Amino acid sequence: MLSILHQKLDEMYAQMVEWRRHFHQHPELSFEEFETSKKIAEILTSYDIEVRKGVGGTGVVGIIRGGKPGKTIALRADFDALPIQDEKDVPYKSKVPGVMHACGHDGHTATLLGVAKVLSEVRDQLAGNVVLIHQHAEEAGTGGAILMIEDGCLEGVDVIFGTHLSSQTPLGLVGTRKGTLTAAVDGFEVTIYGKGGHGSAPHETVDSIIVATQVINQLQLVVSRRVDPQKPAVLSVGSFHAGEAANVIADKAVFTGTVRTLNSDVRDLMEREIKGIIEQVCAAHHAQAEITYHRGYPSVVNHDKETEFFRKVTSNDLGEENVVEPEILMGSEDFSYYLEHVPGMFFWTGAALSDANAVFPHHHPRFDFDEKAMLVAGKTFLSLVHQYLNENQ
Repeated sequence: MLSILHQKLDEMYAQMVEWRRHFHQHPELSFEEFETSKKIAEILTSYDIEVRKGVGGTGVVGIIRGGKPGKTIALRADFDALPIQDEKDVPYKSKVPGVMHACGHDGHTATLLGVAKVLSEVRDQLAGNVVLIHQHAEEAGTGGAILMIEDGCLEGVDVIFGTHLSSQTPLGLVGTRKGTLTAAVDGFEVTIYGKGGHGSAPHETVDSIIVATQVINQLQLVVSRRVDPQKPAVLSVGSFHAGEAANVIADKAVFTGTVRTLNSDVRDLMEREIKGIIEQVCAAHHAQAEITYHRGYPSVVNHDKETEFFRKVTSNDLGEENVVEPEILMGSEDFSYYLEHVPGMFFWTGAALSDANAVFPHHHPRFDFDEKAMLVAGKTFLSLVHQYLNENQ
């Protein structure tokens, strides 16, 4: 049975590539994925799959009900793009200025659609049900996962699995680990209010740019001097905006940043220290500060039993040497929310291009991946479904 499922997916490969390239050419930003969502729903419906549209916003859920009683397994793929200009020289380059799939979500979507088609053809033989979660807005600060969960996408689900194509991991490898896999992510926006004036009379002003740069310099000491060096943390300021003219001292400066942590105590410490430093530096320089601190996605924490199950299944499919344990990633993933509600796990699928000069990290303007990775991810999904439903009849 499993070999038949894998063979059917091989036969779907050309179609999966076509879907992937369509999504790549027509990317949509988080919470704006109206056409993408519509196309996903149309494809699932064409395979006589039960479909819920508008789940948590633009999310789509497909349900394949097996012909025999059993457990319910969920598979998740995300489909939003990023505000990045596509700089690749390929036939399927993004047609939307300033928007591209720079993280592989187009591949995730095409993979799950291929899996959906295969499973729809054998539904009568399935001992249980499969829920296909096509999620919007993974790249957004709030995240589509929690919104879809609140809208019932996990109702009746016993276990969930998800994957992310990795452009810097060799094709043919899959990787995961028990417990913490990714960091928690938080963000902040700070507005420094000073007193503007003429550049020739700085003594009559409170220079918001000088105050903001002093704050940013002090923030760089939080990780190195306040956090236990055995507990990882990252603080990065990503944007800074102030002033309009060379001879005018700006009365306002705005900067934003991100914080990544693995430990809840460190997460709390980072927030306290960041706020304290901003307030104290501003007070010392007679400025005022407005601080917005946003708690984002928690860490992805894989469940032990499901991770062991994944290793058993993939080692049998790919060979133990191709199932690796990666380092914890300081990036984030809102798949974490699913794992707070039901058992499951998340894994990386190697998708590096064979030409090393064409390999770029995620969120890069020239990001791309080897489309054959969709077969690896899809077959892994099919194996997980097959084995899980058979073991839990």
